[in-house]
Amino acid sequence: MDAAGVEAVWRIESARIVAALTRFTGDFGLAEDAAQEAVAEALVSWPLASPANPAGWLMATARRRAVDAIRRRTTLQDRYALLAADPAVGSAVDEEVDPDRIDDDVLALMFVSCHPVLSPEVRVALTLRVVGGLSSAEIARAFLVPVPTVQARITRGKKTIAAAGVPFELPAAGERRERLGGVLSVLYVIFTEGSTATSGDRLLRPEVAYEAIRLARTLAALQPDEPEVHGLLALFELTAARFPARTAPDGSPVLLEDQDRRRWDFAAIRRGSAALARASTRGLGPYGLQAAIAAAHASASSVEATDWDRIVVLYGALGRVAPSPVVELNRAVAVAMASGPAQALAIVDELIASDELAGSHLVPTVRGELLTRLGRRPEARAELELAARLCPNQRERSVLLRKAAELS
Repeated sequence: MDAAGVEAVWRIESARIVAALTRFTGDFGLAEDAAQEAVAEALVSWPLASPANPAGWLMATARRRAVDAIRRRTTLQDRYALLAADPAVGSAVDEEVDPDRIDDDVLALMFVSCHPVLSPEVRVALTLRVVGGLSSAEIARAFLVPVPTVQARITRGKKTIAAAGVPFELPAAGERRERLGGVLSVLYVIFTEGSTATSGDRLLRPEVAYEAIRLARTLAALQPDEPEVHGLLALFELTAARFPARTAPDGSPVLLEDQDRRRWDFAAIRRGSAALARASTRGLGPYGLQAAIAAAHASASSVEATDWDRIVVLYGALGRVAPSPVVELNRAVAVAMASGPAQALAIVDELIASDELAGSHLVPTVRGELLTRLGRRPEARAELELAARLCPNQRERSVLLRKAAELS
């Protein structure tokens, strides 16, 4: 088996392996380090002789590495004896390699990786590393930061969890519901970066977005009675369904009105619609409302055929349950489509007066579009040029500059 095969097995099995080792060693950092050592050994030995049970091989090797590490810690001899000598514990660990089993260990791993004691950027890095199985280099590429920065965040996360004495266990039901929002927000950040890169020369980072979808599917399987989990999954599926049509072959962005909707992923739309139906059983929360907006776009045959009035209502509801200037800006875009640019411009000007999105390229982008529709071309060009100067993503910037040039 080559390196790509090793990486594929690791991506699928990493969460279960790290979770099982953490439960039995009681040391989150040790478990992750042991698992990484097992992968390194697999990269050397598997090309020579592939194991019959790759997941079992990784688990057994990682367990041996963990035992070796514990043996070196003289203060943990009792725990080493438990791991090394107790056949019941050894059997329990071995059970974790069942590829069809998804249990609460993986869910506990998510909650530990997204623990409130960690900063948001550390939560993202740690979740992608220990739950998603991504390497430090992959995470660094996704978020356009140096590899040492990612490594430092992961190390800091492990130390913080150890210092805080965070137990490897599922929080109680009440606390779990309180902390679920933190887990969902981490997945949302990961997906958002994948669906529209913050900066760089790529509009999409689909590999990052699809990793967020995979994690959201796992979470939905483990928390089937939480509507917002299904709402988040629905949002991801319905948004990702448009990926195939969002960029041209050269990577340049294709605007919604110009997209060939026949290229949309209709299987993803069906999955997203099913998840949205599950989310709707007890009323929609913020993620469910965003998914409903995405569903309105996904069900329309064209921009003109889109139910913009419904989208305006949905953004209004979203603004009440999760108010933010970005939601209000998006509502302005929908209002422009439903009722005309003049009414929408008034909303945008109120946002500018509040100074809540100062320095963002989003406000001058929308304002430039509205002014263009109103025939105020010199003002529109100035706004689009300002948006281009503020936009850190090269692909988006090129679109803004092209639109500004067309207004000359």
